[in-house]
Amino acid sequence: MDDPRTADPVAQEIARNRDRQSAIYGEPLDERIRRLTTGLGITQARLAAAVGLSPAMLSQLAGGRRVKIGDPAVLGRMTALDRRLAHGPVPDAERDLLLARVRQEPTPWAPTGGCRCAEQTPATGQAVPQPRRVPAEPTAEDALRGVSAPARLVAAAAELAPAFPEIAEVLRRAAAGRR
Repeated sequence: MDDPRTADPVAQEIARNRDRQSAIYGEPLDERIRRLTTGLGITQARLAAAVGLSPAMLSQLAGGRRVKIGDPAVLGRMTALDRRLAHGPVPDAERDLLLARVRQEPTPWAPTGGCRCAEQTPATGQAVPQPRRVPAEPTAEDALRGVSAPARLVAAAAELAPAFPEIAEVLRRAAAGRR
């Protein structure tokens, strides 16, 4: 009998997306999301709010309809929750505080502030053209961005941070695309 996944193009695409998620994150995201919601005793909607995603996006990631988490800070928050759950169950009394803290704490690799590419003058409100920069020599961050996706760089930084914080910082800067 034929494998039903091979007959349905949507199922094929979902299977490919889950394979890509495994390559990027080490496992399909539905497994991570299920582990977090079950371990914390919360819904996907509450997890989405805690990590900074819309419930629809989290559902699409879990269902394999999307592959990547676009914001490295979201992956960092999920990793922080994973690490906490690795130490055992979260008591009900601690859960709300943990979710609030994860959502509120800034992640060092998340870009802060808005775009400053066209500042406005207070008097006219007109955009002031910014001077062009001379391209700098390639950096380690540039090289890392060339070989790995931001989400994988963030995951590697999270793993290395306890033992090698300086290397983790380079990975975070590379993931954020800043120098």
